[in-house]
Amino acid sequence: METNQLYLYNSITGKKELFEPINNPYVGMYVCGPTVYGDAHLGHARPAITFDVLFRYLKHVGYKVRYVRNITDVGHLENDADSGEDKIAKKARLEQLEPMEIVQYYTDRYHANMQDLNVLSPSIEPKASGHIIEQIEFIERIIKNGYGYVENGSVYFDVLKYNEKHNYGILSGRNIDELINNTRTLEGQEEKKNSFDFALWKKAQPQHIMRWNSPWSVGFPGWHLECSAMGEKYLGEVFDIHGGGMDLKFPHHECEIAQSVAANNKHAVKHWVHNNLITINGQKMSKSLNNFITLDEVFSGKNALLNQAYSPMTVRFFILQAHYGGTLDFSNEALLAAEKAMARMCKAFDVIDKLVISNTSSIDFNSYKKRCYDALNDDLNTPILLAVLFDVVKSINLIKEGKETIDAVNLSVLKEIVSGFFNEILGLINQSSVSTKSNSIDTLMEVILELRKNAKTNKDYATADYIRNKLSEVNIKINDTKDGANWFIE
Repeated sequence: METNQLYLYNSITGKKELFEPINNPYVGMYVCGPTVYGDAHLGHARPAITFDVLFRYLKHVGYKVRYVRNITDVGHLENDADSGEDKIAKKARLEQLEPMEIVQYYTDRYHANMQDLNVLSPSIEPKASGHIIEQIEFIERIIKNGYGYVENGSVYFDVLKYNEKHNYGILSGRNIDELINNTRTLEGQEEKKNSFDFALWKKAQPQHIMRWNSPWSVGFPGWHLECSAMGEKYLGEVFDIHGGGMDLKFPHHECEIAQSVAANNKHAVKHWVHNNLITINGQKMSKSLNNFITLDEVFSGKNALLNQAYSPMTVRFFILQAHYGGTLDFSNEALLAAEKAMARMCKAFDVIDKLVISNTSSIDFNSYKKRCYDALNDDLNTPILLAVLFDVVKSINLIKEGKETIDAVNLSVLKEIVSGFFNEILGLINQSSVSTKSNSIDTLMEVILELRKNAKTNKDYATADYIRNKLSEVNIKINDTKDGANWFIE
């Protein structure tokens, strides 16, 4: 390994800790993925990219990583608690589709966005609906250990009883008195012992279309349960890293901790890692607040908040310019600055093969390489890493101008820095070499979509369908919307 001195901020202890895998060199990492009932937005890109970089770096230094990122396709209710309609079921009802049609459609679109952003696929991507048996078994253990109770076919977690022996609030800093005073009882939740108890299993009402048999009722699992059950199934009772957005700390991750301790009498996670949020005018970007920008809109520029389209690599660079633990405020100016900064970096990297090799080198590129590792080992500090890479850019330009020299050994190290840190770990792609090709494809697709639009206007549906089908054969999908058609590569 290049290094074993990676320090990660642990959300439970509130400090940076040396990362030491439980079963070195094997690493288990679980990250909460999306609830797939709509297009991925810019806020979804941050955890995906943050943990993609961590995944890449762990592999880079020699660890064997099992990275699990779940898909939530059941149990996530409208208010993120224990009442309201299932988000996916509601979307299915409005669209007059089966819930799993909604899941498949938006999962495919999420994957397409992740591919655009050069986010690596996880080792395993389980769905909540595919692990009902495991979740039922997990609930049974919680009940057996005295922390779950059944009321009218639903099962709830007894937070007050749990807190008698354990700390419910260890992650978020909440305390029981605060919960008692500030948690309101929602409509239909009178069956709970305490308003802050959370559902492990909910009995399905007659109109609820996503339901399974259980020992308690025909119903569905609570949202918090899926990650506890699937994390244990694929990574064991105790694993190394659990990650997700800062907004999941409470109640989702707090409840996960309680569930695992209640079921197994031990904490499941060694390092809790949380990325902070992307904001717009200081406010969290989210679907519930209706202030989000989808990734497709960012890539196409078709949103009133955008002045232009931005490439996926610009978005990735923009996100990596801030430390994952700090907030990141969206603006056109910030994206434009990221676009220009990355272009400057790529322009310098383009001339590396044209540099004149000397007998000696006036620059020690191994010192840059060490600084790159130091930045990543300091809690994955990508902005510092990018600053080091900009110092590398300055040195490249000085060599090009004949003001500094480079020998063959240092040229090899320079190439290692670019391929290892810029490409492999940060996952950035030098777009200067592909931009001409991409622009040509975009122009060609605009012409094709216009021809198809004209065919539909003339009621020549056979031609319109033919165009769609031929594009589908080469994995180009057309999405018809009320505002027109767009396309993406599967």
